[in-house]
Amino acid sequence: MTSSLSPVVRNHLSALRILLVLTAITGFLYPLAVTGVAQGAFPYQANGSRITRHGTTMGSTLLGQNFTLPEDRRRNSGRAPGPDPAWFQPRPSAGGYDPLASGASNLGPDNPVLVRTIEARRAAVARFDGVDPRDVPADAVTASGSGLDPHISAAYAHEQVNRVARVRGLRPATVHALVTAHIQGRVLGFLGERRVNVVQLNAALANHR
Repeated sequence: MTSSLSPVVRNHLSALRILLVLTAITGFLYPLAVTGVAQGAFPYQANGSRITRHGTTMGSTLLGQNFTLPEDRRRNSGRAPGPDPAWFQPRPSAGGYDPLASGASNLGPDNPVLVRTIEARRAAVARFDGVDPRDVPADAVTASGSGLDPHISAAYAHEQVNRVARVRGLRPATVHALVTAHIQGRVLGFLGERRVNVVQLNAALANHR
């Protein structure tokens, strides 16, 4: 029996059926399958690699964050807003660790603004941690390309030990051991440098007694 529909209509109906089938597969079935596998096999990663304490999310191991003085402590101590000496500090971020402002400063290494900024950061870090400016590691004064890097060098983590220990009333050796336990080796054994995830380190510090 010959169809009474014109070739144009038949082509449009075929295209519509393909659209509906592909929408069902790629828009519903595939995302459901991927989500199901991710939640079943990798629930920690699938849910953002979140760090929780007493049921409250403190952050993610994938994203750096600032550790600043809370408002009540600022009022009581009369200090201006700034980094909290009780915590290990991350490297600088061009976007203030805002995921919506991810990116670097885009300033070249010989840019006078960047040079002045690095020198100012070096002096501030040395004063904050009580060390010689010459001993301040490079990552303490330079931002990462993404502005969201949660890692600092092992050297920068160890530099901050005495300050954290003093503020928290802990033995430096205890805090040193905590840092050492959180040092991650080079990727694949040869890429990059040894590093410490500062968010994980501070989470462990919060749980330390």
